[in-house]
Amino acid sequence: MDKPRVLLAEDHVLVSEGLTKLLEKDFTLIGCVADGHALVQAVREHTPDVAVIDISLPLLNGLQAARQIKKYEPHTKLIFLTMHGEESYVRDAFQAGGSGYILKQSSTNELVFAIKEVFLGHTYISPSIAQTIVDRAWMVSSKPVEKSESGAIKLTQRQIEILQLVAEGKSNKEVAIILNLAVKTVEFHKTRLMQTLGLKTTSELTKYAISQGIIST
Repeated sequence: MDKPRVLLAEDHVLVSEGLTKLLEKDFTLIGCVADGHALVQAVREHTPDVAVIDISLPLLNGLQAARQIKKYEPHTKLIFLTMHGEESYVRDAFQAGGSGYILKQSSTNELVFAIKEVFLGHTYISPSIAQTIVDRAWMVSSKPVEKSESGAIKLTQRQIEILQLVAEGKSNKEVAIILNLAVKTVEFHKTRLMQTLGLKTTSELTKYAISQGIIST
């Protein structure tokens, strides 16, 4: 049986080098990319069996990249390897098309096992995260049901892309080049975005992006 073909998306050089050495032993590693746009392009070019993705990728975060990948290459399995253990991140990851979710502090053997499981069509989630979610679900189910309203604001994929780039400190011109848009189009989207969120400054946009996990601190 051929080894699973794996693509790695990780922007920290030392982590990337360490994972590369680890994965080469058990899989056919077809490449390593350092940002979300490069990840989407690499998946479309090489159609790997499994992509191991850091959520906090620059230019286009791992969740947004995953959503694009699933549109073009739905057969590529996605595993998120991240420092974020919060339930909201886990939920968003699987809603984006993920088949696996692993914390970076997990053992290297766990990542290898997860890739093999996901390749076979199974779902994998780090036991520590799974236990936390189960415990939380039990606590919620034991409380009286209360009505609540979500304060989350639904943004378009384009708005999220622009929000991330602006929050990363990119100018309107730089955003336009990265997304292959006209500068005036970027300005229009940015203005609409600020109106939608009720924000007035780039600093406020950045704080919002951090609070929503679109970029990391």
